Amino acid sequence: MFKTLKPQPADKILALMQTFRDDPRADKIDLGVGVYKNAEGVTPIMRAIKAAEHRLWQEQQSKSYVGLLGDPAFSDAMVALVLGDAVPREAVAAAATPGGTGAVRQAFELVRYANPDVRVFVSDPTWPNHLSILKYLNIETVPYRYFDSATGGIDFAGMMDDLQGLRAGDVVLLHGCCHNPTGANLNPVEWQSVIALLQDKGALPMIDIAYQGFGDGVEQDAEATRAVAAALPECLIAASCSKNFGIYRERTGILMAVSQDTSQTGLARDTLAFLNRQNYSFPPDHGARLVTMILNDDELRADWRAELEDMRQGMLGLRQQLADELQRLTGSDRFGFLAQHRGMFSRLGISPEKVEELRRDHGVYMVGDSRMNIAGLNAKTVPALAQAIAEADV
Repeated sequence: MFKTLKPQPADKILALMQTFRDDPRADKIDLGVGVYKNAEGVTPIMRAIKAAEHRLWQEQQSKSYVGLLGDPAFSDAMVALVLGDAVPREAVAAAATPGGTGAVRQAFELVRYANPDVRVFVSDPTWPNHLSILKYLNIETVPYRYFDSATGGIDFAGMMDDLQGLRAGDVVLLHGCCHNPTGANLNPVEWQSVIALLQDKGALPMIDIAYQGFGDGVEQDAEATRAVAAALPECLIAASCSKNFGIYRERTGILMAVSQDTSQTGLARDTLAFLNRQNYSFPPDHGARLVTMILNDDELRADWRAELEDMRQGMLGLRQQLADELQRLTGSDRFGFLAQHRGMFSRLGISPEKVEELRRDHGVYMVGDSRMNIAGLNAKTVPALAQAIAEADV
């Protein structure tokens, strides 16, 4: 049987990571991997996570199953973190998932289960795994314009024009903050225009929010998601704890189904439980329990917020340093958008050939579409990157 399997294309980011490891150059720069790194190049365990783990080790008495939807306390804590008081708690059905990817997968499973002919509109570009999962599930995908490579900003007119093609029952996938891979985000006025269009078309918004706290702050990064949830009859929200809690390998995520008609919440909750049962039954609990402990403890929560803010400010500082250095070297403000982008990523907007040139001649590793991980930099490597970009004449 196995001989009938078809070879799968290699994951480009994983392949890039291996090439980076094999490169003997001491001054090489890794901007490809999608994890936060501090100035020492380490993805640290956050202080609050360490403290919560120590407490859990002392207090936990069982490793038995929790439930198909995970621990209700985790759902309550995450709904409060992401949605605040935008909608009543009883309007939200929630299911813990294996990371944000699990939440995205279950959201796509849910919309296909509800409507086998569903179409999902996705930004061009978007996180590659969105497209991979949609293709695997045989869900029709419709791209909408988003990033303007010439300006490093958003082609909002193109986006709205493409979304005019929406039909009632279609799904629009939106990034709640810190757009991956571009770093370019809608402003509040643009969000309101998108909301009005969704209302007019009768489309369902699905928000992927994987970087809350990495952009403009924990509360600010949730404002768009809250506005959408409050304004639309229904929406889906896939949230990840990998980045903002630094628990990548614990696989901690959550899917929320919001309905203004609270009589539908129970049906949505039961369907989420059914889909979990068909896929992986019980979601991971360790990371979810740590997050719950932190969010429900004033001291742990304050320390988590403080460390997360330090991480955010560090990335903003690197962005500004890189933009300033490029302005100095090129005499142009062409790269000023780098300081305006938010989150871990920015898309430089250069050709795959120039990306390869940067790798070959300067040891600068970024994804082929020119997405670079700002958190892969530090104050010492920013000048080297700027010099490489300037010399490549991009």
